[in-house]
Amino acid sequence: MVVSPCCGDKLKVIGSKARKYKDSMGEQITLRIRRMRCTCGKIHHELPDMLVPYKRYEAACIEKVVSDSADSREIAIDEATVYRWKAWFKGRVTYWVGCLVSIAMRFKLPVEVRSLPSQSVHQRIGHLVGHADGWLKRIVRPVVNANLWGYTRSACTATSVSCRL
Repeated sequence: MVVSPCCGDKLKVIGSKARKYKDSMGEQITLRIRRMRCTCGKIHHELPDMLVPYKRYEAACIEKVVSDSADSREIAIDEATVYRWKAWFKGRVTYWVGCLVSIAMRFKLPVEVRSLPSQSVHQRIGHLVGHADGWLKRIVRPVVNANLWGYTRSACTATSVSCRL
């Protein structure tokens, strides 16, 4: 059962839509994702956690670029995209740290808040979600599912990938 991130009620599947994204080779892949409606009338789209809302590349590509763990030549993107992704990440990391701490407190999970100004953006977020591969997914999923993702209320993540077209 999938629940609404805005009201917590059960979501009803009302259809599907195509969602395109690019992999590290720049190949476009199309998924079929479910559209769901909650009892309050809002429509949500179930995104697999390999995607980031409003981004057109898979999360692993974005993660590699913003963490400087990949040469931009390893991923089929231009330098302007590299710059935009890094600025996007840096501009939101403080907000995401606050969201993750808030979520942890809501569920009475132990969390250590570190606010040392000398920490890099990756150190500030890394102590909450870890540094192993997939850390961007571990940021996106709880923030989206708690209805805290900026400029959207209509995306929730799923652990399984919907069928490809």
